[in-house]
Amino acid sequence: MFDPFYPFDWLATQIVSGLMGISVKSPLGSSLHFFFYDVPKVLTLLAVISFVIGTLQSFMSPEKVRHFLEGKRTFAGNIMAAMLGAITPFCSCSAVPLFIGFLRAGVPLGVTFSYLISAPMVDAVAIFLLWSLFGLQATLIYVGFGVSLAILAGFIIGNFKLEKWVEPSIIKMQQLCQTGEVETEDESFSPVISWKERISEAQFQTTEILKSVWLYVVIGIAIGAGIHGYAPTELITQWAGRDNSFAVLIATLIGVPLYTNVAGVLPIAEALVNKGMPLGTVLSFTMAVTALSLPQMIILKRVLLPQLLFIFIGLTTVGIITVGYIFNTLLLY
Repeated sequence: MFDPFYPFDWLATQIVSGLMGISVKSPLGSSLHFFFYDVPKVLTLLAVISFVIGTLQSFMSPEKVRHFLEGKRTFAGNIMAAMLGAITPFCSCSAVPLFIGFLRAGVPLGVTFSYLISAPMVDAVAIFLLWSLFGLQATLIYVGFGVSLAILAGFIIGNFKLEKWVEPSIIKMQQLCQTGEVETEDESFSPVISWKERISEAQFQTTEILKSVWLYVVIGIAIGAGIHGYAPTELITQWAGRDNSFAVLIATLIGVPLYTNVAGVLPIAEALVNKGMPLGTVLSFTMAVTALSLPQMIILKRVLLPQLLFIFIGLTTVGIITVGYIFNTLLLY
């Protein structure tokens, strides 16, 4: 079978065994091979995917997403918001400002939360990276559970009528928009953009993404390389294998306070899976890191009172743990 990444594998082998004189079967050689193979592979994937997604993003601006969600109510609104979060290429750095903009524009609280959960966790870049690392089946299950979690959590938050725990200034802005005292931007006009401009914008976005995440990717791959070469398989299987009923819970709670982007955490996930950790446990860790990052919580604190922030964290954490257990069960049989 044709392997598009074979040149990276060959180059990594030449560097480790030929240039350094280290056996790739030794712990050190295995770690170095993993590092020199995964760095160019993941960065290449990230560049290609970011360019494609950047081109698609030119057809769907944040303003269009906000305009589409305005006026949507109850369960249908949650479904639309979660689906939009999955297909729109906005990472957590842009999802949180969009979330604030949605609230100010009068989009219901539960609907905005469905978008907030779905956008960074079921990110388009994450989907393609998952596909390349773990295959189509695991990717489809991950996307299905991620979107379902976003819908359910947003629906629950919306039904509890928790607007009282949103910053009063945001609620006041919602009321003014709904009564027409504050005019929203006219988004009916969309300037025509040529393909040359779309490609130029995609190139710029790809460069910006690589500049902002390459260090996380290298650090993540370095950690993954250490796990790949030195972490005892027996120890990982004992503490995080299928026989440990608390493995998913522990992996999720470890992931909640951490922060990295999906490109940085997936190489670690790949190494853990190679060492025998069940995929559901690994993806629960991945979902916790990407959906509940510390910087995201700090920004959300500007618009949410602590009570609502804790409910959001709690619901999402419980959902991620549940997804991990179901994921392991489905892939086991």
